[in-house]
This record gives sequence, structure tokens and C-alpha cells, in this order.
Amino acid sequence: MFIKKYGDIIVGGFFMILSAGMMIMAKMLPKSAIMDIGPDFMPMCIGIVTFALAAVLAFLNIKNLKIRTAEAETMEKENLDYKRMLISFILILVYVYLLHPVGFIVSTILYLPLQMYILAPDDKKKKKDIIQLVIITVIFTFVVFFLFRYGFKIILPAGIFTINL
Repeated sequence: MFIKKYGDIIVGGFFMILSAGMMIMAKMLPKSAIMDIGPDFMPMCIGIVTFALAAVLAFLNIKNLKIRTAEAETMEKENLDYKRMLISFILILVYVYLLHPVGFIVSTILYLPLQMYILAPDDKKKKKDIIQLVIITVIFTFVVFFLFRYGFKIILPAGIFTINL
């Protein structure tokens, strides 16, 4: 019940502190002599956006605290699905372990449909939905791969397949 009432306020406060620390640490980075935008630019942007969103989350939940208290008292205990959570955690560990030796493309194409299938509601586990998950995964994987390779000039682990595009 405590988490139902105050959970979002606590999370908002935590992320406000975290983002403030991130902005302070970003200002400690050395300035760039070559470009106007230094290495502190992106962490500052992320810190400012995170701080603003966390402040909005905390403010809205403080504003609606009476409503949330009434909802928390009338709600029954939720039926938590520990099996899905445990399988998801194991899948994440396997994905991280296989990422370097197998490569980004193969491991992501194997991981994402399984993860989406596990987290999908029971009525969305038909053959049509599974095909849709696989198509989304393949497209997403290659878009991210090429975005990192050519957009950000960051090479993701190639693993067993070396792609020289």
C-alpha cells in the first residue's frame, strides 16, 4: 500500500537527485578546444530532460495524493507474474552473455521475439502475432545496427558474422 501511494513520488525524487548529480558530473568534463559542443553537451541534455520529467512525475503525484490514497485502499492485492519476470531476467542474462561471441544482429534477432512473446498478453500469442513480432524484430535490429554503424560511427559486436558494408 505504501508503494501504491508514494512510489511515484519516491521515484521522481530519486531521478531528480540522479539527474542533478549527472549534470554536476557533466560540468566537470573537460571542455573541447576543437568544437563548440563539448563532451558535456549530451549528458547535460539528458540530465535536464530527466530532471524535468521526474519533477513533473513527483508534482502530479503529490497533487493527486488523495485520489491515489483512496485507490490504494480499495484495490486488492495485485496478481504479480513472477514466472514471466524470472524468465525475462534469465533471457536478459543470456542475451548479454551471447552478445559479444555471437554478435549483435544474431543475438538481438533471437532475443527480442522471445522477450516480446513472454511479455505479451495471453490473447496476443497467436501465429499472426508471433510473425508480426519477428518482422518487427528483424527491421528494428537492422535499423539500429546501421544507425550505430553509419550514423554514430560505433561498431556493434559482429560476432560470428562480419559485415563489411
